[in-house]
Amino acid sequence: MNPRSLCILLPLLVAWPALAANTQPPPFAPYLPGLSAEARRGEHLVVIGGCHDCHTPLKVTPFGVVPDMSRMLSGHPEQFDVPRSPALPYPWLVVAVGSRTAFAGPWGTSFAANLTPDRETGLGDWTEQNFIEALRTGQHLGRGRRILPPMPWEIVGQHTDSELKAIWAYLRRVPAIRNQVPAPRPPEPPAPVAVSPSAPEPGAASPQAAPLPSTRGR
Repeated sequence: MNPRSLCILLPLLVAWPALAANTQPPPFAPYLPGLSAEARRGEHLVVIGGCHDCHTPLKVTPFGVVPDMSRMLSGHPEQFDVPRSPALPYPWLVVAVGSRTAFAGPWGTSFAANLTPDRETGLGDWTEQNFIEALRTGQHLGRGRRILPPMPWEIVGQHTDSELKAIWAYLRRVPAIRNQVPAPRPPEPPAPVAVSPSAPEPGAASPQAAPLPSTRGR
């Protein structure tokens, strides 16, 4: 090996152990001290499962749009009044608001739930069993209204019992935030179709076209 190559490779070889050891990604959510091993595992499952994608509102910063961790997992902000969604032309199916906490589609308008342990507006009055049954059945509290898209309860419900219990243990330890998420809205009725005055009524026979005058013999 020539001296020039050695000068290039030597710093890399010296730094390799440090580079190899630094394989952990930076923390995504604020660090919560004192979590049990089960809750810490739940924290990891919440992050990699994308729960923050919908349940933590976005905010605009000088560095771009980022999750607002001061409202971590608190759902759609109650002060963010969302107008009726526009009708989407085919083949568009879903539209989302800027905070990424409200979604509209054929099911109506749905809002990301408050997952914090606030007793009045979050999961404070839920039990671990309520939580597991909701994600297994796709029903609120495991027995109420249907959980609406885009919540992928069919996928989240594939977690094992121990994984769902770990997620629940973590959600019990996140800061409680009072935030009353709006109730889902039913879909908009279809717009009436304008009928041209000259168009025949449904079921009416089509008028016969008048025969053209004969030109035979001319």
